[in-house]
Amino acid sequence: MTRARDSRRAEAGGSLASRIAFTSLVAFVGGLRVAELRLSARHERALLARGGVRHPSQMPAMRAMHGAWFAAMLIEVWTQPTRPRRGLAALGLAGVGAGMAVRAASQRALGDRWTASIVTVPGEARVRSGVFGWMRHPNYAGVAVEIAAVPLVHGAWRTATAFSLLDAALLAVRIRAEERALGDS
Repeated sequence: MTRARDSRRAEAGGSLASRIAFTSLVAFVGGLRVAELRLSARHERALLARGGVRHPSQMPAMRAMHGAWFAAMLIEVWTQPTRPRRGLAALGLAGVGAGMAVRAASQRALGDRWTASIVTVPGEARVRSGVFGWMRHPNYAGVAVEIAAVPLVHGAWRTATAFSLLDAALLAVRIRAEERALGDS
């Protein structure tokens, strides 16, 4: 009887191995974010040294939201009856890859002008090459895809839904601020 109940419980919430694998994915994405924040800080210092201007942004709110997103998906996967479904997991992994590819293309096109904060250098033209030739805010699009996709890898649809909506609200404000800053430079 106990073995059957344990089997049903594991089935309802996914296996320990799948949860550990998901946690590893989250740690990998988190590690990338930390590395990007370090790169961003280095770029920001260089831009400010060239006469760059830091514009008001929503960084505290965005950092809080992203931190909560990491925590929420882990909490949902480890405490709720979520489990990976092959089709949804495959779609989620494809989304993670696509989001990362778009963000990497954005960072490559911006080069040393890529920052997490809004920093412009007066007199420098807006970047319109690379992925910016066909998409206005590719980094934000890539992040939006990742916010939805990563939790879905393990069926954490509550986190995917809630944080996609929260991210959309923050990005609406952020993009307006960035457009104003780019118009001023």
